[in-house]
Amino acid sequence: VFSSVTSVLNMSLFKDQFVLEDLIEEFKKKSTALSFGPLQSNGHISVQGSFPAIELLRDFLLLKAKSLSEKDKREESKSHQRPKRRQQQHSLTTGTSNFVRDAGGEKQVVVLDTDIYHYMKYFFPRTFLVNDDIVISDITDGDITMVYIENAGSRSDAGQVLRVKEKIENQSVKLHNALRKERIYFEEHVRDAKQRYKWVCESLKCHYPSVLVISYDTHIDVIGNSSETLEFTKDMSS
Repeated sequence: VFSSVTSVLNMSLFKDQFVLEDLIEEFKKKSTALSFGPLQSNGHISVQGSFPAIELLRDFLLLKAKSLSEKDKREESKSHQRPKRRQQQHSLTTGTSNFVRDAGGEKQVVVLDTDIYHYMKYFFPRTFLVNDDIVISDITDGDITMVYIENAGSRSDAGQVLRVKEKIENQSVKLHNALRKERIYFEEHVRDAKQRYKWVCESLKCHYPSVLVISYDTHIDVIGNSSETLEFTKDMSS
């Protein structure tokens, strides 16, 4: 086991969308356990620290890169490989945030894992509660949800927009560290399976008040802490 590893990141992918220096400062604040070298002219930067910390930084970068790629290729068809397991537990991807430069400099965007976003909207609606001077909108594309916070009032207050962004971001980080997802696929070619699973889920909800259940055409997602999602899916199978 290595106590410290070094990795070289290529930040040039983001140079057309973000100010690289600002983006690196954002990562430094999120990844205080890592040491960053100077930013090179070609967009490369060295990072040193523990392997788990570098893995977390990699997740931040992958999520941000994915949001850019899907924005440019939103119309392209997406292929999803179906897992072989009927039930599969997933870790939820942490969110990132960045400054979007507009004419007034008063817009922010937070990139969230869609499951975390749904959980926040259901159990922590006050996170998105704002006054009339702030407008919050969202765009969901698969696993990614982009939440936009914009000043709509007559008086410019970029600080107010920033405070709302930080509130959403802080809540998403807390949930990322606590939540897990259990996915239960419906049995193929069984017409009544979907209704049966939905009925069982509804009957179990009162026993698991902190678990969020989302139904889709082919599966059900159970989102909550590790122990509750595991117990919930066990009860569904019993």
